[in-house]
Amino acid sequence: MPLISKPYCERLGTPFAVDYGMGMLSPAAIADPPRFDRARAVARHKDTARDLVGRLKYGERLDLATLMAKMMVQAGRDVLEEADLLVPVPMHRFRLWRRRYNQAALLANAVSRQTGVPVNLDALRRIRHTRAQVGLRRPERQQNLQGAFGIAPEHQGLITGRRVVVIDDVRTTGSTLNACAHILRKAGAARIDVLTFTLVADGDI
Repeated sequence: MPLISKPYCERLGTPFAVDYGMGMLSPAAIADPPRFDRARAVARHKDTARDLVGRLKYGERLDLATLMAKMMVQAGRDVLEEADLLVPVPMHRFRLWRRRYNQAALLANAVSRQTGVPVNLDALRRIRHTRAQVGLRRPERQQNLQGAFGIAPEHQGLITGRRVVVIDDVRTTGSTLNACAHILRKAGAARIDVLTFTLVADGDI
């Protein structure tokens, strides 16, 4: 499994081939800064890591969530140590009805159990049904996600002033996580970090 370890971009968590020193940012993070503060991932989206994501997401191997979360806790130690709240990337109710479970929520619950950081599965909602992101180019992904997410009014107070970690299985272009971070920022989150199991880098898909 192609695990991600230092050196990596402090902002995006993408691995560097050479150690440029602490706190270095990648060209992508400088040219197009994400809406979230930091991102961490266990591995690149290939080989065994990609297989694990597929088995959890489509193969109903719900038991894998605990193992994957354990690895996420290690990879995201720095962001989790400062976290007040975990929030999974939500799934629209129609898609959730078809699949019967949200893999991001399974991972968030497992990370919460292993760290003690509270999780809220309902604060961030997918309020508009969108096309699947697979196969879409970056601008199409961004357009597809406009107006897709919202904060449940009854949970607004849980977000304001909190350091939130958004949990998902895969970070591809970052469009989904940027859209989530934008809504959380508008709701008053003090800090927004991202933790995923895999990260798609050049050549992975």
